[in-house]
Parts: sequence; C-alpha cells; structure tokens
Amino acid sequence: MLRHHATFGLLLALAAGKAAAASLLLTNAVIHPASGPALTNAALLVRDGRIAAVDAAAAGQADATVDAAGLHLYPGLIAPVAALGLLEIDAVRATRDTTEVGEFTPDVYAWVAVHPDSELIPVARANGFTHAQATPLGGIVRGHSAVFALDGWTIEDVAVNRAAALHVTWPPFQVNLTPRHAAPRPEDWKSPEDQLKERDRRVKAIDDFFSDAEAYAKAKAAGGESFAIVPAWEAMMPALRGEIPLFLHADELRQIRSAVEWAARRKYRAVLAGGRDAWRCAELLATHHVPVVFEHVFTLPARDEDPYDVHFAAPAALARAGVRVAFSDGTDRFGASNIRNLPYAAAQAAAFGLPADEALRGLTLYPAQALGVADRLGSLEPGKEATFFLADGDLLDIRTNVKRMWIAGREVSLGNRHTRLYERYRQRPASPAR
Repeated sequence: MLRHHATFGLLLALAAGKAAAASLLLTNAVIHPASGPALTNAALLVRDGRIAAVDAAAAGQADATVDAAGLHLYPGLIAPVAALGLLEIDAVRATRDTTEVGEFTPDVYAWVAVHPDSELIPVARANGFTHAQATPLGGIVRGHSAVFALDGWTIEDVAVNRAAALHVTWPPFQVNLTPRHAAPRPEDWKSPEDQLKERDRRVKAIDDFFSDAEAYAKAKAAGGESFAIVPAWEAMMPALRGEIPLFLHADELRQIRSAVEWAARRKYRAVLAGGRDAWRCAELLATHHVPVVFEHVFTLPARDEDPYDVHFAAPAALARAGVRVAFSDGTDRFGASNIRNLPYAAAQAAAFGLPADEALRGLTLYPAQALGVADRLGSLEPGKEATFFLADGDLLDIRTNVKRMWIAGREVSLGNRHTRLYERYRQRPASPAR
C-alpha cells in the first residue's frame, strides 16, 4: 500500500511539474491590460505561470491555444478590505473568525484564519475575483491583513502576502447631541463634553502607542544582549519602516482629516479605507498621495442636504483630484457575500463620471498597488503572474458573464453553490399531471 502511495505521489509531482512548465496562447481577444489602453484582436502568451507577451502580434510555440474571438480578457479582480475567508454566515458564531479580543493587537495576522473551503470564495471567483484581502476587525490597532488567492487547498497554498497592511480604526468625531431623557439607554448617556474628552483620549492612545513602538525600534537598533523582544512591537516594525501601508479606517470628514494629517506628520504610508466623506477633502488626500478604498457607492446619503447621487459621484470627484480609488464592500455582515457585486459598484461610479479605465483600475491595478502586490498582480504585463479571466462582454455591464479563469497560469473552476443549485433545479423532473 505504501508503494502505491509513493508511486501516486511521484505521478502527482511529475504532473505538477509539467503543468508549471506548460505554455498557453490566447488569441483574438479584446485585451484590457488595466495599465494601458485596450487591445483589439490581440494575443497573450503565458509561459511557466507568467505572462510572456501581450500585444497584437504575440505568438510563439505553445502547448495549448485558446481562440478567444468575441471575448474580453481582463486581469483578475482584487477585493481589498474584505472579510472573505474569515466569515461564512454572520448569524452563526462558529463561522465568524474576524475579530480578536483587545483594542491594540498588532501581532494578529488574519492569514492564519482564512478558510480556503469557504462556499463564498467560488461565488466571488465566478464573477472575476482571483484575490482578496482578508482584513481583521475589532479594536483600534486591529492587526495585519493578508492577500490571498481564491483557489488552493490550504492557507499556506493561498497566502500571497501574509502581512500586507496594518489596520487602524480611527476614533469617530461625531458628537451625539441627544439629551439624556431621550437616549435609548440613559445609563450609557454621555454629555457632549465627555464625548469630546473620550475622542481626544482615543486619538492620544493611538499616538502614544505608535510613539512607544518607535521608541522600541530605536532601543532595538541600539542593541544590547539584554534587549527583550516584544512580539507586539515587532509586529509594528514593517509599518513603521514604510515596508507595508497603514490602512486607516475612517468615514466622516473630520475623522478622515485627523487620520490623514496624523499619518502625514509621522511620515507613514497611508491608505484610507471606508472614505465616505473622502470626496470632501480630495485635495488633502491628493497632496499626501493617500489612495482610497471606497466602500460607500451604494450607501445612502449621510446628510439631509446631500444629493441622492453623492456617493455615486464620489469616486469621480476623487479621481479628478488625482486620488487613486479602489472599490470595496467593506467588512460588515454582508461584505463577504457581496464581493461578487463590486464590479457593479465600479459601473455605477462610471455612470456618474468616473472614466471607465479608472473604474477597471479600481478593481485591479489600484488594489494591487495599495496592497504591495502590483509587481505580480493587477494588470496584464510581461513578467507578471498569469492571472486573468475571459468574459463575454464589458466588465462594467451587469449582463456580462465570466467564461474561463486562470490563476498563476492554471485554469480554475468557475463552479459554485449557485451554479450547482441552478443545475440541480433546472433538471428537476416535472410534476405528474393530476
């Protein structure tokens, strides 16, 4: 029996090696590189899991050829700031692995909790998503998110970047003016003055925490055999050195300004996540080169005086100011299951002024850049990972269907729970006539 297992393992290894060395040529496609203009009747050549050529005349000997006439070729979509892989059914506590205990937990790494067999992953994949950012929730300094591929057997298989960004929830700046007698829970009521003090205390706590981390870094650099390693401070080092970005989660105007100005003062690489009111301080974001992961295209207007389309048009306003906008549905209870709908958020923004090529980049190249993986993902360029999909129409058209997909040069299935149920009930026997 052991011999049979060894032989089978050898065959698998040989097959894997052959698949890794395989080459593929896709011809006659409308190619949307994301990094440049679309190419009509173009070809894309793949070798060893990477893109070898993209142009109107790309050709060469290939182990397989796909005639993509009438189809559109796009880079794999990336879902930033997502609970995908960490959350299955919000109402079932055992399927929620999004939140750690404590307010300051920089040494939390979300990648170890990703569930590669989540039923929500194939659903997102079926609408063009090949990668997502698993984002920890809860607390103030939440911990580190991870970029993972939406195909693989284990967490080690799917993890692309295990520490893509450090996440900080900025304290809210709104003041609740409801009087005590009208509060739903009078025992928890706080005066406006107390709310302001609480806000200032939270902002100072964040500032002090990062100051302590920087002091630790200086003490470590000074050396000494007796220096004590502290895991929480060690986890902060990549963000302090600018190796990974700091995702600042903020929505309200004053909250955003405070977070961005704090990050600029400390010279951190910042990305704004949420960004409901980001359009109101677009110049500030552009000045400090802060990209926005916008989560509110379909959020109702926050103020009575806002027009109905305020959030539809917000990405266009940010883009006009020179801010790079990526799209997300956030990490709330429906965030994981709604990832498949992100192309429609980009399409809505395009209908309200965002250029179509910017909308595409907001689903591909800009998330890759924000997450530090643009050297391998986010666009169709020679040398990058062969991760892309074929669709039968414009990505921003709700009628478009994804037909085939490749991740790192390997074709993956588009089947999911939705398609299985469709096929099952489509073939249901007719009820006998009575």
